[in-house]
Amino acid sequence: MVRGLGRAGIAAIHHTGRGGMFLASLVGGMGMMVRRPRLLVQQIHAVGVMTLPIILVAGLFVGMMLGLQGFNTLVGFGAESSLGLAVGLFLTRELGPVLTALLFAGRAGSALTAEIGLMRATQQLDAMEMMAVDPLPRVVVPRFLAGVIVMPLLAALFSVVGLFGGYLVGAVLLGVDGGTFWSSMHEGVDVVHDVLAGVFKSFVFGFVVTWVAVFEGYSATPTTDGVSRATTRAVVTGSLAVLGLDYVLTAIMFSEV
Repeated sequence: MVRGLGRAGIAAIHHTGRGGMFLASLVGGMGMMVRRPRLLVQQIHAVGVMTLPIILVAGLFVGMMLGLQGFNTLVGFGAESSLGLAVGLFLTRELGPVLTALLFAGRAGSALTAEIGLMRATQQLDAMEMMAVDPLPRVVVPRFLAGVIVMPLLAALFSVVGLFGGYLVGAVLLGVDGGTFWSSMHEGVDVVHDVLAGVFKSFVFGFVVTWVAVFEGYSATPTTDGVSRATTRAVVTGSLAVLGLDYVLTAIMFSEV
């Protein structure tokens, strides 16, 4: 058992080290995007636009849930006028960035890993290397940059649609005054401390989730089972990294100590 734990620990450290070296190679290959911006635009469409429907639908229902639960909680204290503030803070600080990152990891992250892993399994990456074409700047870097760019945009759209859902339930269905809903949010939600903090969170989440996804796909075993395992690892590792980083970033940015 001790030997097994030691082997697992060494393998994890080795895998993490390979991921760090892979990230350094990605950074070194980003200069190519200046000469070929079309590759980046194509991946922004594939990663961002194709993920947009699930983000919008999830944001709407999450906002409606917040409006319903917030009203049922605040009405007991006679503070239903603060419903807009509660919905705004929850979405901009936490639920917007975190849920967007989890949905992104499940939809776009798994697709990135599977796509690059299948290119490895079908020897397309090996063929590019045989033709003296580096697959990192041509295949991996555009996907990595696209994920980093679109994540804050998707999180912002998630929060906007969520606010509309909270207003729909709170003001239209439950009778909270619409002007009070928006004014409480306007007074209590700070642009720098709340909104920009959520944007920074989503940027970090996009960086980590996309990095994990492209690394797992690029280093996948070139078999169908290897691609399947790499896709599973990408989603699980990316999701856990998002939750762990969320706690760390929240403790740093919103700590009163």
